[in-house]
Amino acid sequence: MEVTGKCYCGALEYKVSGEPLFRGQCHCRECQYMTGGHPLSVMGMPSSNFEYTKGKAASFTRSDIPNPVTRDFCSNCGTHTLTNLPAMAAVLLKVGTMDDPSLYGKPDMAIFTCDAQEFHIIPEGIPAFEKMPPTG
Repeated sequence: MEVTGKCYCGALEYKVSGEPLFRGQCHCRECQYMTGGHPLSVMGMPSSNFEYTKGKAASFTRSDIPNPVTRDFCSNCGTHTLTNLPAMAAVLLKVGTMDDPSLYGKPDMAIFTCDAQEFHIIPEGIPAFEKMPPTG
């Protein structure tokens, strides 16, 4: 599968190929800040196959928490394009930036539901985890 996408103003474009590692819905407070209050829909893709094809992303990494992630965004319009997860060799694409968001389909799981708000909707039938799913 090849996925292409861009920021709101079009100054930043990307492409990535490969099979999705997962499709998720994250309810953590950090993601709520990024979306303006709702859970964030992300599709994990192999970082080795990702590239920006237009523009240069700005990035932000918190310095006040342990093991922070780095979030890329457009310095012109502010659109968040992805989160880098080096430990998983993945980029988490923000589904709203994908040229064809229908490639996302339905999430495989909901994570950090401990931070979910009453108005958040978790699709019926998907696994939901208070934090991250167990590994192994």
